[in-house]
Amino acid sequence: MINFRYHVVSLAAVFLALAIGLVVGTAAANGPLTENLNEQVNTLTDDKQQLRDDLEQSRAELKKNADFASEVAPVLLAGKLANKNILLVKLEGSDSGDVNTATDGVATMLGTAGAKVVGTLTVKDKFTAPASAANLLDLAESSAPAGVSGALPNQANGVDTSAALLASVLFGKAGTPQIEGTRTVLSAYETSGYISLDGDFKTPAEAAIIVAGAPASGKDAKDRNAAALTIATRFDISARVVVAGLSANGLVSSVMGDAAVAKSISTVDNAVTAYGQVAAVMALTERLAGKAGHYGSGDGATSLLPKTASVNTNGS
Repeated sequence: MINFRYHVVSLAAVFLALAIGLVVGTAAANGPLTENLNEQVNTLTDDKQQLRDDLEQSRAELKKNADFASEVAPVLLAGKLANKNILLVKLEGSDSGDVNTATDGVATMLGTAGAKVVGTLTVKDKFTAPASAANLLDLAESSAPAGVSGALPNQANGVDTSAALLASVLFGKAGTPQIEGTRTVLSAYETSGYISLDGDFKTPAEAAIIVAGAPASGKDAKDRNAAALTIATRFDISARVVVAGLSANGLVSSVMGDAAVAKSISTVDNAVTAYGQVAAVMALTERLAGKAGHYGSGDGATSLLPKTASVNTNGS
């Protein structure tokens, strides 16, 4: 008869056999397993170095492209906008640093083309906020000069009315004097936190380049993006406009998505690059000659750069 001691001895033997099997199996597999892990680590290290090398090469290529664009800019732009008064507009957003860099680059290219930048107007986030609509309407009605107030759009849209007012005091044909009360209007909007100003703004602009970054995000993104398009279209009524975006998203996409607007406002979708900054000024030259186009490397762009164009002497 099998007793309890027999069961204990049997179980002990089984566990001992399992333990011996684990030790022997681990020892046998330890060599190949270690070699496999070492190979994987070495492969990952090599891949990481390759990615680092590729990144450095891409940066070097971008630097060469930027240098090339800057070197050919005088050939492409020299004299194209001589004696033209141009307004720079920045749309404030989450990527304002990149927008500032792009705006500075565009300003440099405008100088190369012989243009005079009458000032840089920054449209603050507050301007496109839905909550500001009523205040913008009140501000437009209270600050508009007597000769302008009657021509403002007769509707309860604060962004549209304010954009129309700003356009009326910022733009004018070559040689026309500044509208009386322009400084009062600009100061009113700046004091209220809707815009900021850099420049003297003593001369009406004949055209504008609007530099825009990423589209708005959040619960009111749709309204904000629509407000940005409203500003661009209102400015386009008074002057020739080019939208220079950091990418094909945002305001560039909004312009190109509206068939009527796309025929009137030109776009460039890579203004963060030197190529894009050259293209923006070339597009403005073309726009002053009466033609609109869409340039860059994103969807819908017809080419990287516009063809060279001459500006009509009347600036129309």
